[in-house]
Amino acid sequence: MANQSINVTIENFQQVILEGSKQKLVIVDFWADWCEPCKQLMPILEKLANEFSDRVTLAKIDCEDQQQLAAQFGIRSLPTVAFFKDGQPVDGFAGVEPESAIRARIEQHVPGPGADLVQQAQELLQQESYQEAYALAKQAYDLQPEDTTAQLTLADAACSVGRLEQTEELLTAIGLADQDSYYQHVVSKLELAKQAADSPELRALQEQASAQPDNLELQLELATKLYDAQRMEEALELAFGVLVKDFNFGSAKKQTLDMLNGLPKGDPLAAHYRRKLYSMMY
Repeated sequence: MANQSINVTIENFQQVILEGSKQKLVIVDFWADWCEPCKQLMPILEKLANEFSDRVTLAKIDCEDQQQLAAQFGIRSLPTVAFFKDGQPVDGFAGVEPESAIRARIEQHVPGPGADLVQQAQELLQQESYQEAYALAKQAYDLQPEDTTAQLTLADAACSVGRLEQTEELLTAIGLADQDSYYQHVVSKLELAKQAADSPELRALQEQASAQPDNLELQLELATKLYDAQRMEEALELAFGVLVKDFNFGSAKKQTLDMLNGLPKGDPLAAHYRRKLYSMMY
């Protein structure tokens, strides 16, 4: 991987740090050859600059050679690291920090790899293109599963396509500190979806199906109604229950495939049940 570092001088510091930080986060490493801690820190910074190469530039200032620059920045101890964004210092530290701490600092100031996907997914949710929104939100979440915005966007999209169990799982994983207005919006949306998915007619059909477990026609009818009510996982579980009892029963195979094909692209539920179906077929 190409080294994303530049040696900074009085001649190029404006272009590299002030102008360059309008395109990427610039990490400025003030160091000197006689400084042992500087030699410990530099490989860590180089590694992270390479890891975030599309979003970060490492600018090195040798304070022995560039004393005027060091004085201009008011450097008092080495190593010192400053983070520049949009021409302004936004963060920094003196001494040696562990890689995990520096990575956390970087992640505060640069968008994650799924940021564009999250934004596109949110725009599609606004346009009510829920299947497409879910596919992009799932990609973003897979790239950065710890990112709260990616989690919430996937929860929102999952709720919109009827993946209520997945929505609930994602919301449960979000800590109290991150339960903002968007979180409350998705919680409310989930509650409304649950109410809509629990009609008296559906409850009555569930009671009948529960009383007649060997009535495969009734089990399949309930599976279809649950699917229509966006209770996908329950619907698929019932449909597969019918196939296990009689793989060639009526239109069970076709209805199950239709259910799977109706799930959004990237839905892990679809992948799980497709594997299950193929193992039954072959």
